[in-house]
Amino acid sequence: MLARGQVMTTIPHDAERPTQRQVGALPFRKAADGSYAVMLVTSRESRRWVIPKGWPMKGRKPFEAAAREAYEEAGIIGNVGKRPLGFYIYEKRLKNRDSVLCQVKVFPLEVRKQLKRWPEQSEREQRWFAPSEAADAVAEPGLAAIIRAALKREDASRG
Repeated sequence: MLARGQVMTTIPHDAERPTQRQVGALPFRKAADGSYAVMLVTSRESRRWVIPKGWPMKGRKPFEAAAREAYEEAGIIGNVGKRPLGFYIYEKRLKNRDSVLCQVKVFPLEVRKQLKRWPEQSEREQRWFAPSEAADAVAEPGLAAIIRAALKREDASRG
């Protein structure tokens, strides 16, 4: 499983502006040759590459909610880490064209099963990326930093 260590990233913003909390999963799998792949999904509105994420869920711990988001948005099931890899901040565009700052706590999810059907299948694309490609594909610098740091730690632990 991915090594744990906090990566905290921020973007410049008005200190008075409230931040909403979200949870996300960083889905990964290990190939027979020891290399890793990271799954990203497209966001529903802007169609940019992101990790599965969403609002906290009543009655579920943050890591459980992150795993649920991965199932709903990407159709994947696996072993989720209970400790976050870190968090990042991004600006979420709302349907009414307003935006809100969100702090996403990111949990590692080692994918064990990829389903043929899942709840948001018709609303999103999913794709496996090499870790460096995944980091380059996401728009949020903080998320890119988490992807790079998580998999760099894993490479170091194998070396």
